[in-house]
Amino acid sequence: MIKIAQAIKAINPDAEFSIEGEDYTKIIWFNDTTPINEADIQAKQNELQTEYDALDYARKREAEYPKIGDQLDKIYHEGIDAWKADMITPIKNKYPKG
Repeated sequence: MIKIAQAIKAINPDAEFSIEGEDYTKIIWFNDTTPINEADIQAKQNELQTEYDALDYARKREAEYPKIGDQLDKIYHEGIDAWKADMITPIKNKYPKG
């Protein structure tokens, strides 16, 4: 879940604020930061969450790929085709894009 603070910083990286919990009514703006309305923050949260969710396959792949040393060893001893067939393609098939 994308937090309110993440959305605010995505909208305005220079924003200075504090927030208590995840309560829109508990945002305090500092140093002349222009307040961002709740609807805009929620829209940005939804946008960022959609982007995050779309890359779920990549996070799962990364967690399952063998260590780079093991991959390089496979390439050195058996070649790129074996590396792709044995180490990469099965994981890509398990977690397809989109």
